Amino acid sequence: MFTGIIEELGTVDSLGLGADPARLRIRSPRVLEGIALGDSIAVNGCCLTVSAHEGELWSADVITTTLAATTLGELAPGDRVNLERCVRADGRLDGHIVQGHVDGVGEITGREEAGGTTLLRLELAEGLARYVVTKGSLAVDGISLTVAAIDGDEVTLGLIPETLERTTLGRRGLGDRVNLEVDVLAKHLEKLTSHLTPAPVGTESDR
Repeated sequence: MFTGIIEELGTVDSLGLGADPARLRIRSPRVLEGIALGDSIAVNGCCLTVSAHEGELWSADVITTTLAATTLGELAPGDRVNLERCVRADGRLDGHIVQGHVDGVGEITGREEAGGTTLLRLELAEGLARYVVTKGSLAVDGISLTVAAIDGDEVTLGLIPETLERTTLGRRGLGDRVNLEVDVLAKHLEKLTSHLTPAPVGTESDR
């Protein structure tokens, strides 16, 4: 479990796509503090398991289905990635509940400055708009963000300078693809209420 508050910008050392699973190696001194083999680290919003680490380098295996569902397969040596260790039970939940399970890939369709805030527009992956509401939470490349507006399948997000400086969104531009995770509570609510249907007019529930 994560919070969407990025701890460090790591640097991709290598991505070996020739085998299944692929091997992703990342250089990041800070997030390795207190990390052991088998621990979880979110990479651009994808929960990965640490399979090896030495010094400032660590590795994770990425299976084919994860590569197909996320942007991890597009990474290249030197790329920066958002990193977050799993949240401790006694820590602050500063962002929102993020599982690290990517629901789809979106595309940046607009970016403009407005009074010290950067407005970022995203085209959501198909089927995700029903889980997103104005002033609700959306994880974009693992970053917990608040939705400023939604219009069909497009959302607008307001980014403060701190977010731009500490995450990869400061380097993102039109056409770039990002990993998206919607609020898991919305998905649970949809499933729990999917069997409910309005009672016919004139039944006991209407009296």
